[in-house]
Amino acid sequence: MSAVLVIEDDDRIRLSLVLALEDEGYAAVGAASAEEGLSAQRTRPADTVLVDLMLPGIDGFECIRQLRRTDDVPVLVISARDDTSDIVAALEAGADDYVVKPVAIAELTARLRALRRRTRPPSSDEVPVLRLGDLEISAEAGEVRLHGAAVQLTRTEFQLLCELGGHAGRVLSRQQLLQRVWGYDGGDERLVDVHVGRLRQKIEDQPGTPERLVTVRGLGYKLQR
Repeated sequence: MSAVLVIEDDDRIRLSLVLALEDEGYAAVGAASAEEGLSAQRTRPADTVLVDLMLPGIDGFECIRQLRRTDDVPVLVISARDDTSDIVAALEAGADDYVVKPVAIAELTARLRALRRRTRPPSSDEVPVLRLGDLEISAEAGEVRLHGAAVQLTRTEFQLLCELGGHAGRVLSRQQLLQRVWGYDGGDERLVDVHVGRLRQKIEDQPGTPERLVTVRGLGYKLQR
C-alpha cells in the first residue's frame, strides 16, 4: 500500500484529502504545518508528499526546499495559487508536479500514479550505461556522473535525463517528454521547461550557455552525443 503525506493547514481540506485517498487504497497521513510534515517524513517516510504552498510558519516553498536537502521523495504541490510565478517557483524549489485547487480525486490519484511510476527501476531494454563525453548515465544503478563526480538528481530529473539520453542526438518535444516522463497526454509544458533548467544547473559547465542539453527552437530539447 502506497503511503501519502498530506501537508495542508486547512483542517477541512486536509481531512477530506486523507479520507478520499484512503478510499482509493492509499495509506494517507495528514500534517497541519510544514514543521509537522517534515518531522513526520523524517520518522515515518511516505512514498509521496502533497504540499500546500500557503502554510503557517514555514511556507510550502521552504518546506519543499528542506525536503529536497535530504529526500528525493516525489512531491506534488496542491494549491489554490495558480500564477505562473508561483508554479515556476514551486517547481524550482524541487516539486515534481503542481495541481490547482479544487482538484477532483480522480485527477489527483492519476497524478500520484504517474509520480510513482517514475520511482520504478528502469526496464531491462534500457541501455545500462550511457556515456556522452564527460557525462555518464547509469540507468540500472540510478547514478549520473560528470567529469567522474557523482551528480545528485531528483527522481524526476533522473527520469528526464534518461529519456533524453535514450534518444541522444534527437529532438524530443515538450509534449513527448510530458507523456514519457510525467505520463500525461497533454499538460503544462512549464513542468518540462523548469526541470530542464534544473538539470542544466547540474550537468552543464555553464548553465547559461548549455552545450549538453540544448534547446532546438520551435521543436523541443536535445541531449547532445
